[in-house]
Amino acid sequence: METLQRVAEKLPMIFPVHPRTRRRLNDSKFKIQNPELRLIDPVGYIEFLALKKNATAVVTDSGGIQEETTFLGIPCLTLRANTERPVTVWEGTNKLVGINEIEYEVGEILNGNGKKGKIPYLWDGKTARRIVGILERLLNVRA
Repeated sequence: METLQRVAEKLPMIFPVHPRTRRRLNDSKFKIQNPELRLIDPVGYIEFLALKKNATAVVTDSGGIQEETTFLGIPCLTLRANTERPVTVWEGTNKLVGINEIEYEVGEILNGNGKKGKIPYLWDGKTARRIVGILERLLNVRA
């Protein structure tokens, strides 16, 4: 949280806080000192997608968010040593970072040196059509 407060000095942050995380923050008596770090209640999927789409960068530990930011072209800093979605690192906008790297990486993004990525091969919205084609060939039928 201290790191996020420092980052918010450079870039205002919105943090939708999970109820368990909120309880832990309350139990720790941690006080937000920087008004640019705004803790909000969880939001619905569409609202969360809009937050990501309009973000300069996203900090997360979620695999799904790594994929969504890659698709949206938004730089993503993932607080993990590895990911089950490596294509988001290889081809996308995702970068795996440690807590001590966040400030530097946000600075790089703000200076225009953040990770550039592309939408990975086959992320074209035509997966169902390809699966149907494979099934038709396997079953030797035509729908």
